[in-house]
Amino acid sequence: MLYLPEHFSEYLAPDCSRSLFIQSYLSERGVSSVLLPVDGKEHVYVKFPSSQYNPQFKIKTVIAHYDRAQGSPGANDNSAADFCLMDWAVRLQQRADFHNVRMLFTDGEELGAKGIADQGAFSLASLFKRLGIVNDDVYVFDCTGRGTIPVIGKTVEMFKAPFKFRKNFFNLEERTEELLRKTGTGRWLTLPLPYSDNAGFIACGIPAVVITILPEDDADRYLAALIREKSLERFVMNHEGNGTENAERLRSMMPQTWRLFHTPYDNEQNLTPESFVITAKILDALAAEKTVF
Repeated sequence: MLYLPEHFSEYLAPDCSRSLFIQSYLSERGVSSVLLPVDGKEHVYVKFPSSQYNPQFKIKTVIAHYDRAQGSPGANDNSAADFCLMDWAVRLQQRADFHNVRMLFTDGEELGAKGIADQGAFSLASLFKRLGIVNDDVYVFDCTGRGTIPVIGKTVEMFKAPFKFRKNFFNLEERTEELLRKTGTGRWLTLPLPYSDNAGFIACGIPAVVITILPEDDADRYLAALIREKSLERFVMNHEGNGTENAERLRSMMPQTWRLFHTPYDNEQNLTPESFVITAKILDALAAEKTVF
C-alpha cells in the first residue's frame, strides 16, 4: 500500500517556514543548499558537486515553487512537487554518473496572479539572462500530487516571438513529450494549463515547459470540454473572460483538481500517493537525459 511521504504533514503546517524546511530536509540527507535572494524573493538553490556536471551536455534547470496561497495548506499546489524534488535531490546526490541538473525551489509563484513581473520566477529568469544563462532546458513541476495522467502544458501562441526562441521552445517541448513516452508511466497528454513559473522564464525569452498531473476522469472531462467550448483554452491560459458572466461557466469546465487550489480543500486527503511514484519516475528519467548543445 502506498502512503504520502514521511514528514509531509509537517511541511503543510500553517506555521512552517517552508524554505527552512527544504534546506533542513536536504541537509539531514547529505544535500547542500543555499538561500538565493532575488528582488525580495528567497529561492532555495541546491548545490550539487561539480563532478555531477558535464559541460558537453545541456544543463537541465528543474523548478518547483514552494510558496502557497494564503489560507490553503497547499498540499498539491505545490507541496507534492516540492517533496518529489527534495527526494530526487537525495537520489541525484548519490548518483555515480553526472546528471547536469540545476535545481531551484522558487518563491513568489502565487504572486503571478497580479502579473508576470511580480512572479518570483520572472526576476529569477531576469537574473539568468543577465548572467548569460539562456541555454538551459527549463522544466517546471507544479501540482503533481493528484492523479495518474502526466500533462505537459500546451504551447502558447508565439507568432511574434523570435524564430530562435520558437525553434528552441518547440524542440524542448518535443523532447519533453519523448521523455514521458520513455518513462513507462503509461498515458500522458498535452493540454492548456494555467501559467506557472514557466511564464516568468518565457517572458524573459528562455524556453520553459511545465509538467503537472491530473486524475484520469478530470483529464478526460477537460479534454472533452476543450473540444466543445473553443473559448475555454484562452480562458485557462490567458484568463480571457474573467469578470464576465461567462467566467463561472468556463471555470466549471476546468478540472476539479484545479478548483481545489487556493482553498482549504487543497489538503492531504485530496492527494493520491501513486502520483508521487509517477513523478519520481519522470524525474529519474530526466536525470538520465543527455542533450548535446
